Amino acid sequence: MSSTAITNIATLVTNDPSLGDTSPLGKVRDAAVVIDGDRIVWTGESSKAPATDNRVDAGGRAVLPGFVDSHSHLVFAGDRTEEFNARMSGRPYSAGGIRTTVAATRAATDGELEANLTRFLAEALRQGTTTFETKSGYGLTVQDEARALRVAAAHTDEVTYLGAHIVAPEYAEDPAGYVALVTGEMLDACAPHARWIDVFCEKGAFDGDQARAILTAGKAKGLHPRVHANQLSYGPGVQLAVELDAASADHCTHLTDADVDALAQGSTVATLLPGAEFSTRAEWPDARRLLDAGVTVALSTDCNPGSSFTSSVPFCVALAVRDMGMTPDEAVWSATAGGAAALRRTDIGRLTPGARADLTLLDAPSHVHLAYRPGVPLVSGVWRSGVRVV
Repeated sequence: MSSTAITNIATLVTNDPSLGDTSPLGKVRDAAVVIDGDRIVWTGESSKAPATDNRVDAGGRAVLPGFVDSHSHLVFAGDRTEEFNARMSGRPYSAGGIRTTVAATRAATDGELEANLTRFLAEALRQGTTTFETKSGYGLTVQDEARALRVAAAHTDEVTYLGAHIVAPEYAEDPAGYVALVTGEMLDACAPHARWIDVFCEKGAFDGDQARAILTAGKAKGLHPRVHANQLSYGPGVQLAVELDAASADHCTHLTDADVDALAQGSTVATLLPGAEFSTRAEWPDARRLLDAGVTVALSTDCNPGSSFTSSVPFCVALAVRDMGMTPDEAVWSATAGGAAALRRTDIGRLTPGARADLTLLDAPSHVHLAYRPGVPLVSGVWRSGVRVV
């Protein structure tokens, strides 16, 4: 293995207050970071950087941890351009929503699904995302859910079984039968390929009792819960997530005071997905309310073909600052360390000795430019596991 020092960093975000300016971002000015193999081994002032085999001059730019996108739906086929166009044009649209993607995904070959997935992963990597979670949920048969997870597992360890995305069309008149399938034969086929289990707990999808049954069955198979919670309306999703020690309650748009209190008292992360609100013109989640209550917040893309077709974490950072009451520091922390917390990982989302060497170099002197210059492609370099990949 060889060592590399990245020096002349204007602002280094470590996410460790003890290493920097005591803020949550642990910022170090005029900094350097040293990589040995796939790990960070040193951070500090550039003038004090130890000798290494290689040196990279950051040129007065900012370096921060690679983004951790802890919520995405990347195994699918087709798109829903017409649906989006109608919605943005104020016209009614009667196509099948998620069911449209289900039909296209079922018809696609494994190779087509994988090619689509790798295209989006490359797109995300160019924008600084070094860790991503992705879900099934567009197959809704035993065979199609299992193959979606197999495809995903070839590219990430953070794979989520989402057979409970919606009730499969074949079971429209028998939702109890579909829950039995999701918790039985489908779970048996999918569990070996996944780390997590998720459920869309919402009116029109699965109610609290159904969601509890699905998540409990998944836990019995060794899968840890995540929950699509309280996106479209008030409901039991957040409370259920906390009750079952879910790693994350995702969306969290419609929250009661009791929901916020439960999140503040438990270990479940509130993952906010502003791309969905942007693409549907829905009410923004109130990040300020959650942060002021002491809730751990993550920020993610929710990349999917229907309601949030973006793979750009920087775009979501800008939205969170502009429309959700977050400061630039809070949004960057949530998109890095917050995402790591939502995946219950301590080896990513920070640039500290022993952490995985996942770094993003910005063509800007500060991470604040992610919100200050929205839409500008600021990512000029990415290292993943110590290897420069962008």
